[in-house]
Amino acid sequence: MTETYDDISDYGAPALVEGFAHVVAVEGDTAWLEPEQTTSCGHCASSSACGGKGGIGTLADRLEARRFSLPNRDNLRVGERVVIGVSEKALVKASLTAYAIPLVSLLFCGAMAQWLVGSDLVTMLAMLAGLALGMVGARINATRLNARGELSPHFLRRADVVITCHF
Repeated sequence: MTETYDDISDYGAPALVEGFAHVVAVEGDTAWLEPEQTTSCGHCASSSACGGKGGIGTLADRLEARRFSLPNRDNLRVGERVVIGVSEKALVKASLTAYAIPLVSLLFCGAMAQWLVGSDLVTMLAMLAGLALGMVGARINATRLNARGELSPHFLRRADVVITCHF
C-alpha cells in the first residue's frame, strides 16, 4: 500500500499570518506596499476620536505611516494587490518585545524598590525608571530582530481579483 501525503499537514513548516497589500510605488529593485485596511477599523466605539474624521491622523496618513518595502524580485507593478505573510513566531517575538520587556522591567524595578525602601513615591519613581529602561531594552531587541530580518513581511503571491474579505 502506498501512502499519499496530500492530506497530511506539514507541521514542521512555519505558520504564516497572511494579509493583503497594494503596491503603491516601485523604485528600482524595491516595491513599496501599503497594507489593505481591515474591516474592523472605523467600526469601534472610539472611531470618531482616532482620526477617522479627517485632518491629522486620517486613514491616508495612517496607511502611509504603515507603508513598507520589499525587494521587487517578482516584477510587481503599481496598483497590484498581493498577499504578504509574516511568520507567527515573528509576531510573537514582536509582541513580547513591545509589551513584555517594558512591563517586566517596570514591575521588577517597582517590586525591588518597594522591597528595599518601602516608600510609595520611591516605588513609583523606580517603576517609571523601569519602564524607561524596558523601553530602551525593547528598542534594542527590536533593532536586533529587524537587522536579522525576522520581522520583515514576505511576498507570497499575487492576489486573485475575486478574493475579498467580506464578513
